[in-house]
Amino acid sequence: MTESNRSPLIPADWKPIYRNPLESADDVDGFFMEGDGTVTFPMRRMRLESVRDPAEGQLANLVFWCPERFPADCAVAWNFWPIREPGLAILFLSAQGRRGEDLLDSALVPRCGIYDQYHHGDIDAYHISYYRRMYPEERQLHTSNLRKSYGFHLVAQGADPIPGVADARGPYRMLLVKRDGRLQFSVNDLVLIDWQDDGITYGPSLGGGRIGFRQMAPLIAEYAELHVYAPQE
Repeated sequence: MTESNRSPLIPADWKPIYRNPLESADDVDGFFMEGDGTVTFPMRRMRLESVRDPAEGQLANLVFWCPERFPADCAVAWNFWPIREPGLAILFLSAQGRRGEDLLDSALVPRCGIYDQYHHGDIDAYHISYYRRMYPEERQLHTSNLRKSYGFHLVAQGADPIPGVADARGPYRMLLVKRDGRLQFSVNDLVLIDWQDDGITYGPSLGGGRIGFRQMAPLIAEYAELHVYAPQE
């Protein structure tokens, strides 16, 4: 993935501040796993999957955090391939402690992939669930959901154009742009969600923080070419 492949949805004056091909174990050195998940690279792409029985419910789910902290205004782009479903994939953005602590601060309550810990725990975050195939009703009508936490606020909903595994021909280029409290989510440059956080209805707009990949078991998915852009200081 080169700069020539840059999405036109990323502001022209923003510069790349982080690039990670996610093609080998060295590339995820320093990443942090919550839950019992495994990370492999069979296709030179980061493959995430749970090692627990899906019958264990939320205990079988995982979150894999990038070690970098990113500014309030940024654009996060990554390639996505669904490999096995059912399941669900989420990206967390602007994640940090509710009092401004770093997400991995030891003072925060430990997390292990159970979803309640992320939306009614001691962290704030935006989270976009962009591949929802866990339950029959989700597989019948594909949608993307944008939520804001603390709380489980469904702030915007849009279509999900990614086909099921049987017909998927990735990579699908995912992009989440956050600028002045406005969040815009797209797949292959098709805008699906465009929402302005007014900083009032669901509490103050969230600032900088970490990003993390979440999966619900038994989903297996692959990721590559994680790029983050931000305004020049």
